[in-house]
Amino acid sequence: MMTNPFAEANADNAGAGSKEYVHIRVQQRNGRKSLTTVQGLKKAFSKTKILKDLKKEFCCNGTVVEDPELGQVIQLQGDQRKNVSTFLIQAGIVKEQIKIHGF
Repeated sequence: MMTNPFAEANADNAGAGSKEYVHIRVQQRNGRKSLTTVQGLKKAFSKTKILKDLKKEFCCNGTVVEDPELGQVIQLQGDQRKNVSTFLIQAGIVKEQIKIHGF
């Protein structure tokens, strides 16, 4: 049985009207390599559990980076913007709260 990585935060899901956006960006590395970053997830979400599910789902590696201004940012290898977007929508984050950037 798979555990829901968003389970802890779903108890108080009244923040749907707020303008807290989840930003999904792609950054070019060297050559064909790229990096996908996810930031703006609520503090209540366990970033490590979300990362574990994302890595298993998309067969890519990733890490959670601590940024002084942005807080915890999830980084994934490759261009995973569409995949992460659909994953977050299935997990219960409203589509209007997700902003996809890049290229």
